[in-house]
Amino acid sequence: MSEQTGILIGKGETLVHLSPRFANRHGLIAGATGTGKTISLQVLAEGFSRMGVPVFMADIKGDLTGISKPGAAHPKVDERVEKIGITDFRFEGCPTVIWDLAGERGHPIRATVSDMGPLLLARLLDLNDTQEGVLNIAFKFADDQGMLLLDMKDLRAILQYMSTNSKEFQGAYGNVSSASIGAIQRQLLVLEQQGAENFFGEPALDLWDFMRTGAGGYGNVNILAADKLINTPRLYATFLLWLLSELFENLPEVGDMDKPRLVFFFDEAHLLFNGAPKALVEKVEQVVKLIRSKGVGIYFITQTPLDVPESVLGQLGNRIQHALRAFTPRDQKAVRTAAETFRQNPKLDVAETIMEMGVGEALVSVLEDKGTPSIVQRTLIRPPQSRIGPVTDSERAELLRTSPFSGRYDNSLDRESAYELLQKRTEQATAEAATEEAAAAERKTVRRYETSSKREADEGSFMGDIAEGLLKNAVKAATSSAGRRIGTQIVRGLLGSLFKGR
Repeated sequence: MSEQTGILIGKGETLVHLSPRFANRHGLIAGATGTGKTISLQVLAEGFSRMGVPVFMADIKGDLTGISKPGAAHPKVDERVEKIGITDFRFEGCPTVIWDLAGERGHPIRATVSDMGPLLLARLLDLNDTQEGVLNIAFKFADDQGMLLLDMKDLRAILQYMSTNSKEFQGAYGNVSSASIGAIQRQLLVLEQQGAENFFGEPALDLWDFMRTGAGGYGNVNILAADKLINTPRLYATFLLWLLSELFENLPEVGDMDKPRLVFFFDEAHLLFNGAPKALVEKVEQVVKLIRSKGVGIYFITQTPLDVPESVLGQLGNRIQHALRAFTPRDQKAVRTAAETFRQNPKLDVAETIMEMGVGEALVSVLEDKGTPSIVQRTLIRPPQSRIGPVTDSERAELLRTSPFSGRYDNSLDRESAYELLQKRTEQATAEAATEEAAAAERKTVRRYETSSKREADEGSFMGDIAEGLLKNAVKAATSSAGRRIGTQIVRGLLGSLFKGR
């Protein structure tokens, strides 16, 4: 197998290869549980890695980490290799880096709230136009004030500040209603409960770290430990959509290349679409349509093609369809849908073949030289050269220890950002208010003292006036009384002399 030939998928009427030139035209691996989808995914991921193409895989079931180790000889493997006619088969692993949004079983993956941006975040939170406008105001206010939005507490602090000071925002930014802020806060709480608090923060992931090569020039296989993440579908969709959007915005246009720059495998793809807001689905559709011109291929792994929106399904040029079981009307519809998506082979009844294939078989159609789908073939899938199944705990620990990113993302950072700055602003405003209140109380005390002193002075003056008046009156009265007594005595003396003289 060589880059010129492509990735050997298996053998049908002829050997079936996936051309690297058309690997960025996306693909689909579908089939019922236990029919071999994981093996097909592993075969493609190995093939891309050996071409020097980095790979990203979401490991939902926890069994993809074995790609890091060489496989082991087994009679069934030997039989399959002989049937297909592989002459250069050898067991080997691929350079592997394990990631984990929670940071428990791999290197943490983080993004800042600013990286997510208001438009994408509004879609993820399923906000209406009014609420989206308020969220845009929050981001604009943070930019104007030079405040970093790094984690969830930063965004919550901004929203709380806006709610408390809504009148200040009306003139510069427009009306901010408490009802809209409350709705945004509730939706943020849903994300937080699913673990988004660990996802938003620093150090933020450098996307170029997903696009590195390892030993021997093989592309790194980046595995996201998602066995727990599957229980939080909103967070899973948040991460995947952010990742695709960031790649789309940051990678330059390259058109069609000899091989892709990066390939994504999204296991359990229905989690990305089922119950997702319409705006979110539309964003995924847009990214899938346009990102191939950036040299990125996307492959969805799911049970039936019905799990993927028709507008996205039409963009998936490379198809591997494992067996489906038609027990219900929906299952029967899924079989018909899968059969109709292939370029028909006159030698095959595709619908019947889908239901009768065994484990390790698939209907395969890939894009050929002119970008047209090949005629579908019933194909015996080749065995992977790496280990089938997960690594042990000790092997996982060794992978993390020897990883090129060991220690780079493991410890979180909490720089001064909007939360801290608004907290300082609040503390300063509180301190100023306390100072003003103390000053006002002091002024009030001074006024009360001055008023009291003036009152006492007025009362003293008043009492003095009264005393002085009373004294004057007393003197006057006394003087008047004494005068009357002296006069009376004189009169009496004169009269007494007169009478006495008679």
